[in-house]
Amino acid sequence: MFSLPENSRHFFKTPFGNLFRNISEAVPVLSGRTVYTVGDVVTHNLVKAGISPSIAIVDGLTMRSPCRKDAPLIGRRIRITNPAGTITDELIDAIREAVAHPPATIDVIGEEDLAVIPLVLEAPTDSVVIYGQPKEGVVVRIVDAGAKEKARELFACFIKS
Repeated sequence: MFSLPENSRHFFKTPFGNLFRNISEAVPVLSGRTVYTVGDVVTHNLVKAGISPSIAIVDGLTMRSPCRKDAPLIGRRIRITNPAGTITDELIDAIREAVAHPPATIDVIGEEDLAVIPLVLEAPTDSVVIYGQPKEGVVVRIVDAGAKEKARELFACFIKS
């Protein structure tokens, strides 16, 4: 398991990609790309906009409260545990499995917020990862060499335990 120390959490407050006010503004960027989502509300809103992600990573919560918008289950369901503030080996393995054999929903018991980092590391080049930025909108990150390098830098902030 990899834990994010308190003194590194500020690195994760800034959007890891381009911030859009809502899904409809982001849809043109997603066109023709394999899309991966992290978060219940983002997944729900994307499907409502007519786009089905290849992988959805959800935890049934939004801003640590039960989510009233059910994220539709996509493909097979992989259920894993990932405590808040961590990236577990189980999460990394589930992401690898889902990327290799989409479509899939990774249903997290715990918290999925930090899944963006290993997802960008595992996702193929030219795919896109989209997640919610609380009270600001949605973040879209096109996976390229720069995204993978930034994900490696962010992952280096974690402590293996």
